[in-house]
Amino acid sequence: MRLRLKGRLLGPVALLAIAALLLAACGGGNGGNTGSNGGDGGQDGQGASGEKIRVGLVYDVGGRGDQSFNDMAYAGLEKALQEFGDRLEVKDAEPDAGGQNREELLRTFAEQGYDLVIGVGFLFTDPLTKVAKEYPDVNFAIVDSCTTEPLDNAACLLFKEHEGSFLVGAAAALKTKTGKVGFVGGMKSPLIEKFEAGYRAGAKYVNPEVEVLVDYVGTTGEAFNNPTKGRELALAQIQKGADVIYHAAGGTGRGVFEAVKQQKKLAIGVDADQSLTAPDYADVILTSMVKRVDVAVYDVVRSVVEGKFQSGPHEYGLKEDGVGYAINDKNRSMIQDITSQLDELKQKIIDGEIQVPDKPGDV
Repeated sequence: MRLRLKGRLLGPVALLAIAALLLAACGGGNGGNTGSNGGDGGQDGQGASGEKIRVGLVYDVGGRGDQSFNDMAYAGLEKALQEFGDRLEVKDAEPDAGGQNREELLRTFAEQGYDLVIGVGFLFTDPLTKVAKEYPDVNFAIVDSCTTEPLDNAACLLFKEHEGSFLVGAAAALKTKTGKVGFVGGMKSPLIEKFEAGYRAGAKYVNPEVEVLVDYVGTTGEAFNNPTKGRELALAQIQKGADVIYHAAGGTGRGVFEAVKQQKKLAIGVDADQSLTAPDYADVILTSMVKRVDVAVYDVVRSVVEGKFQSGPHEYGLKEDGVGYAINDKNRSMIQDITSQLDELKQKIIDGEIQVPDKPGDV
């Protein structure tokens, strides 16, 4: 088993453009416990019970430093530490390259009596269900999925990715000069197909004649950490005429950005505001479909700290500011001419005037 414990959460923190929550833009590190005011995490402030609330988090494949999904989860931990640091002790872990030891990592935290154990990603569904059933006195949370059966000690942190993807699909259709836009997905799965469905629907809503080119990297979790393949697929789409490409592929997206920058086209990031977390490519990132994993992680940590943990689904959509499109000083000049149209579409979705499909076949 490889359990990598991070050091104290130091380093620069970038402000996300939408809302004022903090987003960590640093890469993965090394080290030990995370505490509120010191590196050992076990000697300073105490909670009401005289002991710190202990939170264990296991990343998805790619770990911290993916500039996207996992880094957003880390940002949620960092915000919780800044607010409740005198009452928290946090450790995080990264699975092996293929993610085969997810269950082992979850079990390690549970065996040690952690108060909350979080699995970041739908690939934790089966292992987290199994471990949560074996440790009913430990609270668990899973991002992007639910346990296979309702459990009183498991929370499901879910998102309406199709709603946010609709907006960036509309942005792509408004910005394309060729009438062709692209989508590069990581692991072909119902979750990533929600991104595709929303993107297709948004682009088609703006221009029914627009062509949407779609490729997936693979069928396993490793598809989220393959920049070489992402670059190949993006270059192939550009050769077919796509001039705006949206990726929902985690660390694989770096390859998409490389191809887009090389060919002087436009890209759309995912999960984090990637013009901030991937600054080398900020000049070609039109916007990002921001998925507030940081908010969800912070919320569930806060619920445990305050003794208000609730099991079952917790869903974040446009109405809850759980998804959206990014605008900041780096991309403002590229997108400001269409923001009024995007905001109008956003309100129509919130009001129920536009029903966004979550399956590609329904577009």
